[in-house]
Amino acid sequence: MSHHIAVLPGDGVGPEIAGRGGEAARARWASASALAVGARARRTSAARPSTRPARRCRRRRWRSRGPPTRCCWARWAVPGYHEPRARRPETGLLDIRRELGLFANLRPAILYAELAGASSLRHEHVAGLDLMIVRELTGGIYFGEPRGIETTAAGRRGYNTLVYDETEIERIARRAFEIARRRDRRLCSVDKANVLESSQLWREVVDAVHGDYPDVELSHMYVDNAAMQLVRAPLQFDVIVTGNMFGDILSDCAAMLTGSIGMLPSASLDAAGKGLYEPVHGSAPDIAGQGRANPLATLLSVAMMLRYSLDAGALAARVERAIGRVLADGLRTADIAGGGRAVSTAAMGDAVIAALDAEATP
Repeated sequence: MSHHIAVLPGDGVGPEIAGRGGEAARARWASASALAVGARARRTSAARPSTRPARRCRRRRWRSRGPPTRCCWARWAVPGYHEPRARRPETGLLDIRRELGLFANLRPAILYAELAGASSLRHEHVAGLDLMIVRELTGGIYFGEPRGIETTAAGRRGYNTLVYDETEIERIARRAFEIARRRDRRLCSVDKANVLESSQLWREVVDAVHGDYPDVELSHMYVDNAAMQLVRAPLQFDVIVTGNMFGDILSDCAAMLTGSIGMLPSASLDAAGKGLYEPVHGSAPDIAGQGRANPLATLLSVAMMLRYSLDAGALAARVERAIGRVLADGLRTADIAGGGRAVSTAAMGDAVIAALDAEATP
């Protein structure tokens, strides 16, 4: 079976790290008849949001994307420079998610034992960390209408709308319950039901869906408490499900528990399991072209693609073991604090590919 993947490298360090993931996929699994990759590198300009990347991706079942958004946001963040919202890179990314129906964002936070010293918390608080944040991705305040900035008699006023309907909540809840069922069967739903009506509905719907998953333990937590608990006792969590904005914030908070945001992959899935896979980190324009970026989040995103879209869990585990061996050998990119031998983006990627080869060799 041949699977075609559209590769969107993005800006900044995107081409450097996206290349490592595509190379690993082509070189290591096509020969094993497990994965034949037809990769098309697409240079995209998020400064001019377009639906063309979405149309290209729709013709392929799986997509891998570099990180254009934050790099281009840095361009627009120059003091005194204000780009209309319709032309900002974030708008293009949100449009891609909406057009492709990518409503379920999966962000695992796993601490490799070799990086325990690089975590922002003491070892006893993070040892064995393995949690999954399931974020609703196409609703909530990022998409709600009306929105805008208007001038009133009292001055300028900005407003956004936080809205969820029960069908949106139900589908993300079911996806989270299914994931929890394959893990430790514990799901924590995060909301702000003590203040927000949308969160009150969220909690009611999640409770109703729980009736179909009695084997999964369900708990609820307010988002402010969840943020505190993530940096106090993160091992209490297995799977977290939450809305778009809360998930955006909490998943970046969880990133530092793993030693570096450069270690976090993500998957954005539609109802059929088609996915857009990307590292959580931004495109780091300040180090672009210097060979300092960490490619491991991209390689871990490839592992997520194998597991969640290609039903190739054994191959995904191979990638993850290869990364563990490379870290155990002491290789570190610049973002990973604490000891080890500093290596470049290419050297880290090559080391992972070599580790994959070593496991495949009888």
